[in-house]
Amino acid sequence: MTIDYAVYRSALLGDMYIASDGEAIVKVELFSEEWRAFASRHPVVESRSPLLERALAQLDEYFQGRRQAFDLPLRWQGTAFQQDVWKALCRIPYGETATYADIAAQIGRPKAVRAVGQANRANELAIIVPCHRVIGKNGALTGYAGSRTDVKEKLLALERRHK
Repeated sequence: MTIDYAVYRSALLGDMYIASDGEAIVKVELFSEEWRAFASRHPVVESRSPLLERALAQLDEYFQGRRQAFDLPLRWQGTAFQQDVWKALCRIPYGETATYADIAAQIGRPKAVRAVGQANRANELAIIVPCHRVIGKNGALTGYAGSRTDVKEKLLALERRHK
């Protein structure tokens, strides 16, 4: 199956890659090196499909502070546990944060804090599934996208400015 994708040019973060299987968004990648790795494993073609256009428009609204939640069909590829974590991430209000322990408790697995961190890291739908809103128990901006806490910091600052 061919994956359609579009490039979103963000003034805040640079180029982002949004991918669709034709029915749902399957990936939002913030880092070009990670996108190249994904594209080397999947047949991809640049596209401006209606779904990708809708995703690009919603990202525009998000970065302009006019969208707090996304309304797009998503196809999550992960275990039941990971999907529970990702659903919990979507419930964190715009401009607010939760700890890994908070998420573990919300999904009924209070001792699974490290597993929540791993699920957060495995999220392939960055920004749309807001893994950037999860912080360490001491309030530290920890573990985002392979320790790219600068991205987490920028996204949280954007949300707090527009909240």
